[in-house]
This record gives sequence, C-alpha cells and structure tokens, in this order.
Amino acid sequence: MLELKHVSKTFFPNTINERKALIDLSLTLENGDFVTIIGGNGAGKSTLFNAVAGSFLIDSGNILLDGQDITFLRDYKRARNIGRLLQDPLKGTAPNMTIEENLTMAYQRGVKSSFRLGVGKKEQQAFRDHLAELGLGLEDRMKTKMGLLSGGQRQAVTLMMATIVTPKLLLLDEHTAALDPATAEKVALLTQKIVAKEKITTMMITHNMQQSLDCGNRTIMMDGGRMILDIKGAERSKLTVSDLLAMFKDKSKKELDNDRMLLS
Repeated sequence: MLELKHVSKTFFPNTINERKALIDLSLTLENGDFVTIIGGNGAGKSTLFNAVAGSFLIDSGNILLDGQDITFLRDYKRARNIGRLLQDPLKGTAPNMTIEENLTMAYQRGVKSSFRLGVGKKEQQAFRDHLAELGLGLEDRMKTKMGLLSGGQRQAVTLMMATIVTPKLLLLDEHTAALDPATAEKVALLTQKIVAKEKITTMMITHNMQQSLDCGNRTIMMDGGRMILDIKGAERSKLTVSDLLAMFKDKSKKELDNDRMLLS
C-alpha cells in the first residue's frame, strides 16, 4: 500500500544549519499493516510523515501509494487518500465550526461532486451513528463548536474526520501525547478499534515504548534519519521495553535521549 524507495531529505543544504533529516530510507507497507514508529529526538519520524503527506518535496527517491507514484503530487491531492492526526488536538479542525460542519468538510473529501453547504438527513444520521461509537455523548452535541470541546473529545472527533471516508493510509503523529493518561488510553483504544474495523493501513509515531509493542503488527525504530530496526512477527511478540532499549543501544551505539520515551 505504501512504498518508499531511497528517500532522502536535507534541510538548509550547504549552510551551517544543514540537517540530513532522511537518509536513503526505503520502506514497504503491505495493505492492512499497522506500523508503530519510535526513535530519539531528531530521528526523522515526523519528517517521514511530512514527506509521505507532501508537506515538502523530497530531494531524491520515490514515494508510491497503492501503486501510484505520488512523489510530486501536491499535499491537498494526497489528502484525498491519506488521513492524518497531529499531536495537538487544536490542529486539524476548524474551532469556530460545529462538529457537524467539521465532519461535513471531512466527508466532502471523498465525494467527487462539487462542494455543497450542509448535508442531507442520511449523512446526518451517519454522523450521529459514528459519533455514538466514540462513547463520548457527542452524537447529541453536533451543533456544538469544536473549540468548546475538551482535548480528548476533539482528538476523538479528529480521528473520526480522518477515517469517515476510509483512507488508503492513516498517519498518527503522537496523537495521544498531549492528552491526560486516561483520555489518551481511550483515544488509543478507539484508534485500534477503527483501524481494525476498516482494515486501514496505518503508521503511528508514539513516545510510549510499551504502546509501540502493544499496537499493530510491526515496530520500526529510527535514528538519525535512518531506519535501524524493523521488527514483526514472533520476534516482536516476545520483546519487552528493556529489549527495545538494548536493541537501540546496540544498533545506534548510543543511549536513547528521548526523556518522554524513557519516562513512559
């Protein structure tokens, strides 16, 4: 479903601030894969997501989604097939628009006809049914502005917006990191439920090393713009957090420097 071939990206080239963010990175995701991604500070995790989403053009290499080369496709065109959640619950939605209006905007992404204001009764009922599955009582608050919701409620709605039209690829960039532990766990469970139900190919950056082993079917570790570990199957099922730390030290020849990951 996703293939990266020798992708490289350098920021501020030929200056004192030059930073090689991605270095000859190759990666293949099969349809339905759920990959968790961990790594230290500046490992290239978010840069990888930005490259896939089209936030910038890569310097070299190719990116293919479902067999189509999207290397030079603009970000708004990629968004029709790629759902994305960011760490900040305030991003990804329009705070002054209602829940229903935000969902309508997301729903229009998968509709080929021209944009129209409002939705019919059929779509409204579908929105209510989806919101009810979240278990947050939001199906009775569809006229509430997004800016009035709590962080957890807003992130749950954002998750629904990203998947209401089933994307070919879902990118989760530490989407529970800004939430309190109880809410983060609830949003994480909702994520796994939706991904499993719709069989969405998913990549999730997480700072929680235990979560990286509990979620999905594959764990990737990055360092210095490279992929240094790719673990799946029986090998992954036996791993502990201590094992991951030891493997990181062995592969990178240094200690993990991400305090949030170590404290999690």
